[in-house]
Amino acid sequence: MSMFCYQCQETAGNAGCANSGVCGKGPETANLQDLLIHVLRGISVYGEKAAELGILDKNTGLFVCKNLFVTITNANFDDARITALITESLQVRDALKAAVESAGGMGDAVLPDAATWTPASTSEYAAKAETVGVLATENEDVRSLRELLIYGLKGVAAYGEHAAALGSEDPTIYESVIHALATTTRDLSVDEMVGEVLKCGEVAVTTMALLDTANTTAYGNPELTEVNIGTRGNPAILISGHDMKDMEELLAQTEGTGVDVYTHSEMLPANYYPAFKKYEHFVGNYGSSWWAQNKEFASFNGPILMTTNCITPVQDAYRARIYTTGQAGYPGVTHVPDRPEGGAKDFSAIIEQAKNCEPPTELETGTIVGGFAHNQVMALADKVVDAVKSGAVKRFIVMAGCDGRQQGRSYFTEVAEELPQDAIILTAGCAKYRYNKLNLGDIGGIPRVLDAGQCNDSYSLAVIALKLQEVFGLDDINDLPISFDIAWYEQKAVCVLLALLHLGVKGIRLGPTLPAFLSPNVAKVLVENFDIKPTGEVKADVEAMMAGK
Repeated sequence: MSMFCYQCQETAGNAGCANSGVCGKGPETANLQDLLIHVLRGISVYGEKAAELGILDKNTGLFVCKNLFVTITNANFDDARITALITESLQVRDALKAAVESAGGMGDAVLPDAATWTPASTSEYAAKAETVGVLATENEDVRSLRELLIYGLKGVAAYGEHAAALGSEDPTIYESVIHALATTTRDLSVDEMVGEVLKCGEVAVTTMALLDTANTTAYGNPELTEVNIGTRGNPAILISGHDMKDMEELLAQTEGTGVDVYTHSEMLPANYYPAFKKYEHFVGNYGSSWWAQNKEFASFNGPILMTTNCITPVQDAYRARIYTTGQAGYPGVTHVPDRPEGGAKDFSAIIEQAKNCEPPTELETGTIVGGFAHNQVMALADKVVDAVKSGAVKRFIVMAGCDGRQQGRSYFTEVAEELPQDAIILTAGCAKYRYNKLNLGDIGGIPRVLDAGQCNDSYSLAVIALKLQEVFGLDDINDLPISFDIAWYEQKAVCVLLALLHLGVKGIRLGPTLPAFLSPNVAKVLVENFDIKPTGEVKADVEAMMAGK
């Protein structure tokens, strides 16, 4: 076994990738990512103590979050960059160790290998990497709970990094991430580990709320929007990933250049923000979900900017015109450096290349409707409440989450088609591409698919549910006419799942498979305490959800 990874839904045989990743990463990349996490654990051991001593710099917390983000599925395949980050992480760890020792030290704490390992050079990384991966934890249940926590933390880290890019940081979030990561180096009881997992859900809610405020403060509240999915005859740039700050800077730098800008996949919700609508060269959305990028990037003809995770192995058809930035990376692909302090990223090379490219090849025409974040839905609250009270709306089905390549994901399209006309779908994330172009109609002017935005915007769905609970005067969120039928793929979806559990949501269906990293005993705990269940046969699931089961 040259590697082991089971953090995503498409992991081989729903058991684990042992020779190469289904996502496309090789064993060297997988092992280096494991080593990066190992060193981040070491930073967290000292960081936790630094927080107790009152000397933890928030930059250390952000550093840990950024590097956890690098290890999310389909974020970074560049071994050279990951190696450099390991080296930098060792330097951060040792500087933090020195600061802690100066302030009082670690006392009689027994330090784990992650806090003490000191290589002579990068030549030692590969050998060490093979010894610190997932399977280094031998007990299956301990391993399962540690990985569940780490994957949730990766999602928190991603959301925290996006908020920080917009100038919004909460040091308590960083302290929580560091504490939780440090606990994965200790021998805790099962109850203690479950407690840390549930705390991660609480931190996830806080972090998503922070990001929501950051986005809406910077760009206004998303509003009901018809998004063009056709093209026009200008050269253009396609922006994918999740980063709204990159979106802002790209639009500003392309203004007046004759180059259009289109969103792809999870950047679609940028079309909903009022601040971006002032740009006449912001055309709309091109294509669909992340996994279709091989064909869609090829037909786009112009440059592609990948801002975060969701990059797949780069094909020759567009290799010379794809760029990465932020935590994204791919070997041989030009990487746009981080913005200087107080400045903006420099996208000039992308813009100049775009001017010499053919316009995008049109894939489809028409529009799709979105922008139903919590502020917009609350603006329609009277209409929604009346529709529920009159019986026009019998149930809301939350079908948020991720899309993916597996054929089993047709389940979510079939559920959308099978749902009766008195059901409304609440969605966020790229799972929407399984049904957001279907003609599902509306209920009294309320569209039957209400798209709140990115997976980053899943907080809106929680706010909507809590507001409805308040409006209807219910004591328990589970008494609402809402069912959860969630698609998952990567670790931000795990973070959202933990957030929902923290909010007390029960009866969640999760698919198209349950996570491979849940041991039978851990899965049993989740089933017994939260009634989590796998997705099943479409008609049976629809009937059960409409009956509130």
